[in-house]
Parts: sequence; C-alpha cells; structure tokens
Amino acid sequence: MNLSLFDQFMSPILLYMPLIFISLMFPMLLISPKTPYWVGNRFNTLQIWFMYAFIKQLLLPLTTKSNKWATLMMSLLLLLMSVNLLGLLPYTFTPTTQLSMNLGLAVPLWLATVIMGLKNKTTEALGHLLPEGTPTLLIPALITIETISLLIRPLALGVRLTANLTAGHLLMHLISAATLIILSILPAAAALTMLVLLLLTILEIAVAMIQAYVFVLLLSLYLQENT
Repeated sequence: MNLSLFDQFMSPILLYMPLIFISLMFPMLLISPKTPYWVGNRFNTLQIWFMYAFIKQLLLPLTTKSNKWATLMMSLLLLLMSVNLLGLLPYTFTPTTQLSMNLGLAVPLWLATVIMGLKNKTTEALGHLLPEGTPTLLIPALITIETISLLIRPLALGVRLTANLTAGHLLMHLISAATLIILSILPAAAALTMLVLLLLTILEIAVAMIQAYVFVLLLSLYLQENT
C-alpha cells in the first residue's frame, strides 16, 4: 500500500529515459513567439499585464538596487507555477514535490541575498545577529540563535513548498482511490467523495499558484533585508 501510494512521486520512465526532463521543458510552451506586429493577441496582453502587476507589487517595498532581480523573480515564479499546475494533470510528475529540487532553488538564491547584504551593508547585516540592548550574558546565546534562524531560512523555503504540494497530492490520491473502491458498493457515497475530490482539485490549483507566489515573496523579503 505504501509503495503504491508514493509511486506518484517517482519520475516516470519511458525507454529508460526519465520524463522529468520533458516535464521541465513544458513551461517553455507558455512563452509566446516573437511577432512583427506592434499589438499582440489576447494571450500576450494577459501575460504582459500579469508580469507588470506582479513585478510592480513585488518590488514596491524594495530599493532601486533590487530592480535587477525582477527578471529572475518573474522567471522563478513562472517556472514554479507552471510546474506545480502541470503536476496536477493525470500521469504527470511534479518535480517540486522533491525536496532536492526545491533546496536547489532556495539555497543559491538565499545565499546570493546574504552575500549581497554582507557586501553592501556589512554592519547592518551583522547587526541583525545581535539585537540592540542585549545583556552581556545573553550575547553568545542570542548570536547562536539568530545564526541558526538565518541558516534555516532556505530549509524552510524548500520544505514549505514540498510539504504543501506533497500533502495535497497524497490527499487527492487517497480520495480518488476511495471513490473507485466504493463506486460499486455505495454509488451515493462515491458521488459525494467525487464532489469532494473536485473541490479539492480546485483548492490544489489555488495552492499551486499561491505556493509559487509565497516562495518568491519570501525571497523578496530576504532581499529587502540585504539591500
């Protein structure tokens, strides 16, 4: 039972080739080709409006030095959102349910913000490790605690994304399996569980988009502290 339950988090293999590489290329389909026209279609207009609104909202509390991160954050949001939504389709694999991939995204980006803070605002960056007015006896303990809280940030970024998507996928798998089992025994109950599964699917679509936004938003907060 446990093997069949967690098989959905294993990368499918076709002709001895992991399909995760193909699934990672699917977000490229959302990029519209260049056209010689001044005005694009409705899809292009919607894309431009979404990117402009998101970047404007994200960079509002940041300084002008952080504007160079706009392209990176927009690309990261589109990547996470596309992969999360594509993972809800049947017979697909969600790379963001793997902690290794999420940490591979979180650790370098978090480390870049820390290095930027140490380079541009060394005194303030180190001052975050020791609050003002701390008693002398508590200085070693507080520095240790603040250092641990700083180092745990990328782990929290990766684990949050992994846990939310994994929990949702497991719940959908359990409810769909229960629906198939009781379909021939209690059709009325099966119809009820199918309705619950539909509502859960809608919720998971929202979670897939929200978690991508939360990941980028937390990264922007870390950037705000170091710029």
